[in-house]
Amino acid sequence: MTDPAIDHVDAFRASLEAAGVTHETVALGEATAAIERAVEEPTVGVPVHVDASLPASVDTEFSPSDLHAATTGVTPARLGVAALGSLLVPSGEHGDELVALYPERHVAVLAASDVVPDLDAATDWLQSEVDAGRDSYVFATGVSATADMGALVEGVHGPTNVHVVLVDDREATSGDDTTNA
Repeated sequence: MTDPAIDHVDAFRASLEAAGVTHETVALGEATAAIERAVEEPTVGVPVHVDASLPASVDTEFSPSDLHAATTGVTPARLGVAALGSLLVPSGEHGDELVALYPERHVAVLAASDVVPDLDAATDWLQSEVDAGRDSYVFATGVSATADMGALVEGVHGPTNVHVVLVDDREATSGDDTTNA
């Protein structure tokens, strides 16, 4: 029998690719190195929710001018929605939302066990967060884009490049590490 979580992760990676998002899947203990490979300095970031520390090149004590000057922002993603390739980024006290949306490049770090199949499952998860008093999140799918004034324009009000470091924290894996850079 196939593990449904593995199917969700495979579908999530396919949806990321369809949305123009690069990604790398790494084992536990390899996330810090993957983050280091993904960033372009100057870099600001907030603590991630996997067993990883941010590389020394990531400034976690940043000012508004540091954020403005940053090329890359590194944040945790609390949930991945497989059907959409969407990330649920917390909007917390560390400035997660700003770090995800302000720099040109967003590097999101997500545990594979936090990938859900669809928007219904994400909404159920989000409801439990709201019930627990953790109610500030942003859904982000791919690079920033708008068609408000006609033709589709990317990068107007957010990152022009998104990369996901997917940390495979599950017992069963779907195979070797996968990279789409």
